[in-house]
Amino acid sequence: MSEVRIRRIGATKDRLGESPVWDERRQRLIWIDALAGTIHVLSPLTGAVEQFSAPAPIGSLALRHDGGAILALRNGFAHYDFDRRLLTEGPSIGLDHPNVRLNDGKADPHGRFLAGTMHGDRAPNETPLGGLYRLDVSGALELLETDLAVSNGPCFSPDGRTFYLADSARRIIWAYDYGSDGPLANKRVFADTEAIGSGCDGATVDADGRLWSVLVRIGKIARFAPDGTIVRTIDMPVRHPTSVSFGGPDLDILYVTSISRSHALADDHPDAGGLFAVEGLGVRGLPALRFGPG
Repeated sequence: MSEVRIRRIGATKDRLGESPVWDERRQRLIWIDALAGTIHVLSPLTGAVEQFSAPAPIGSLALRHDGGAILALRNGFAHYDFDRRLLTEGPSIGLDHPNVRLNDGKADPHGRFLAGTMHGDRAPNETPLGGLYRLDVSGALELLETDLAVSNGPCFSPDGRTFYLADSARRIIWAYDYGSDGPLANKRVFADTEAIGSGCDGATVDADGRLWSVLVRIGKIARFAPDGTIVRTIDMPVRHPTSVSFGGPDLDILYVTSISRSHALADDHPDAGGLFAVEGLGVRGLPALRFGPG
């Protein structure tokens, strides 16, 4: 196994870096500062980073088949055109609550966008509002799941038939059967991370079908076997990494975002809030799924 190398990329310092995605068509990485409403676009060959502004907070984004991105904002969706720097509002989830907002999201294998909510400052026995929403290219919106405290890490198996979703507050990753249409099915616990002292945050699946997830409170990245056991961990140089995405020309670089200061999580490390590249893992990722007709 080759030596793992971790390096900081550029000098960006996000309050809450999130939602990295590799654009294989244009060989660039896109990610967000969720609390600042900033979209970063990195060209690794030159090191140049271009920044775009959107309404804050941004929960997540996914690439569109026809260019640009689909965004999950506080309580609704929007389309972003990078070339024209133009934001076009989409449908709302119909829930306007000061402690509930859309959070992590991914496109699915059928060109739709899934994004879940997080419900902060809840009473101990209060059922979380919101849930997991699926946006069709037509603008139709479905509620697929409820009772999610802090939804994170949505991702799919290579064949698209298994969907993974974490509830960071409950420290559980769920797995579901996923079809081309219809509801989620056969919900089961994929992994319970309570014993290691951290919930899972952003996640991705590699070409071998193994899930990689951030252990946000203990500064690690974990690789999970198909039975949900952790088979490998990577220690990050900062306290609170947040999300991961494979990228680079060979999809063998794991890009990692991080937190400098976000509500209860803060890190005074000089590289906190930075973007990192993890190289030498010996595995490859999958091309990012896109929103819209392919």
